[in-house]
Amino acid sequence: MANTTYPDDPTDILRDVLKLERVTSDPDSSTFTGHTPKQTRGQVFGGQVVAQSLAAASHSVHDDRNLHSMHCYFIRPGDASEPLTIGVDHHRDGRSFSVRHVEVTQHNKVILSLTCSFQTQDKGIEHQEPMPEGIPHPDELPPISSLVGMIDDPNAQELAYNRPFDIRYAYEPIFLRPGPERVNRNIVWMKTFTPVNVSRNMAAAGLAYGTDYTILEAIMRHHGITWVDPEKSVASLDHAMWFHRPFTLDQWLLFVQESPSAQSARGLGMGRIYTIDGDLVATVAQEGMMRLSKFG
Repeated sequence: MANTTYPDDPTDILRDVLKLERVTSDPDSSTFTGHTPKQTRGQVFGGQVVAQSLAAASHSVHDDRNLHSMHCYFIRPGDASEPLTIGVDHHRDGRSFSVRHVEVTQHNKVILSLTCSFQTQDKGIEHQEPMPEGIPHPDELPPISSLVGMIDDPNAQELAYNRPFDIRYAYEPIFLRPGPERVNRNIVWMKTFTPVNVSRNMAAAGLAYGTDYTILEAIMRHHGITWVDPEKSVASLDHAMWFHRPFTLDQWLLFVQESPSAQSARGLGMGRIYTIDGDLVATVAQEGMMRLSKFG
């Protein structure tokens, strides 16, 4: 049962996230304002703040410079009812690379700190890790709305109808119950529901938004933790991405996620993102806080 208060086209959420208001601009810095689309949660989704930071940084570089890496720390939770102030410092503009540092603030406190780098197109050596074989085609897998859309719960409804990406699980999802196997791997297909006509850098910002949804699920799957488990507390601590090759957000992307380690109430999620034709387009890493009440 779809909630009619949600947008007819959920991808409009991403379009709205990437629309920033420029406040100031000079040779050394730029300031923007970002907003949070209507949602059930009171906290801002971390992927949104990352995407808006990258969008702001992208507005400060020449069009011939493509985002190739980013590293950020989630410092405080964001308030979804208040605008975000996004400040961009122009650290360096060289012949080939531009480096930007971004701080996002609310109530005069920093909630996210991000550094990213852009590069002009260049030629050089190439190789890539091949895409895994034997993964079901996304057309053979159910959308999230068919899995949880019938549940009369605000969080389930938000999950089903208020996300800009169509996400389909190659393994059984862990929303309501643990997967049948305790493996440290999670695989999803993802794309926007409708076409998004944006630049290469804005596509990278949009992809960063989408990766924050599931990157920690390999950890949870390995330990039999579900999203509805009342004994858990999960939060993103940092996020890093490397962008290798061009892609479009409205074509299926395979997100292969693994967790090499969990310890001290923290877990590390790592992922590779491929086009449906097998091109490796991005690599992701995120460490998350993962507390369970049974450990005190």
